[in-house]
Amino acid sequence: MTAPKVLPTLARRRSALASVAEQQRVLEAVPLEASFDEQLKRAGLPPLRAAAIETLQLNLGRVCNQTCNHCHVDAGPDRTENMSRATAELALSVLATTEIPTVDITGGAPELCPQFEYLVRGARDLGRRVFDRCNLTILLAERFSHLPDFFAEHGVEVVCSLPHYRELNTDRQRGAGTFALSIEALKRLNAVGYGVEGSGLKLVLVTNPVGAFLPGGQASLSDEWKREMRRLHGIEFSELFAITNMPISRFLEWLQRSENLEGYMQRLLDAFNPRAVSGLMCRTTLSVGWDGRLFDCDFNQMLELELEHGVPRTLAEFDAALLEGRRILTGRHCFGCTAGSGSSCGGALE
Repeated sequence: MTAPKVLPTLARRRSALASVAEQQRVLEAVPLEASFDEQLKRAGLPPLRAAAIETLQLNLGRVCNQTCNHCHVDAGPDRTENMSRATAELALSVLATTEIPTVDITGGAPELCPQFEYLVRGARDLGRRVFDRCNLTILLAERFSHLPDFFAEHGVEVVCSLPHYRELNTDRQRGAGTFALSIEALKRLNAVGYGVEGSGLKLVLVTNPVGAFLPGGQASLSDEWKREMRRLHGIEFSELFAITNMPISRFLEWLQRSENLEGYMQRLLDAFNPRAVSGLMCRTTLSVGWDGRLFDCDFNQMLELELEHGVPRTLAEFDAALLEGRRILTGRHCFGCTAGSGSSCGGALE
């Protein structure tokens, strides 16, 4: 497959910690007084176990037109991993034989996968709610300029990453020129009704800190963002998700290089919130890799932490009854999801 065209200002190198074993070694070397499972026990909580699957999250691959500093997928234009038609067909077969209500499509830039529109159409034909996790700039490429209309036609909920509503903070994390392109893409989504009250087309923005700290309160941030996006850029959106940066891949490398790793990990541990545990996305979301392998979450997928032994590990072996109640594999990165208000692909948990 030919790598997608990417603006030079958005291209950066791959993570030096691309090796899963190296990431695990670096995380385990941080002196913390408790593992995640030990912290659960201290809080009087049992080990994490999965409930019924409410969301099938499909990671279509690692090909992307950007290489953002915080990316836990280590995605970029030089990656080649993409979901095949056979794997996409298996995913739709799973949906057709279950009542899983939501399909969450992510990547990379999932739109760059040749199976993207096939999966969207198939999932919507089955009556499922579909999210597309979009980096915005992909919508400006000529090949993908039809996507705002495609999304609207199929009722896709568009979840767009944008670190900040001001140019400096966004470009610091995503590359020079990214912010201006993102604003133009949001205007195109607004033009077809996304984020406009009464349209029924949901447009969600996702913000994450530009640094080694936790996100602010999601409710207050949402009010601020709606006011400033309207005032500064004339843009409307439906909802804001505030998520915590996970100590994986490029962000882990940055933490280590900037000598923030130990402090950040301790901050996550100190901010452990037992009330967030019941809402963790790994309990109701099943993550599917581009190759059809199954994981407890997208973060475990990137760390190659496969499901526990004795349960189905691929789409071809899928069995909802066997997957429900499984023990969820945890690691030090899990503290990112239970810090403060809690964090998930759906934003804050509290």
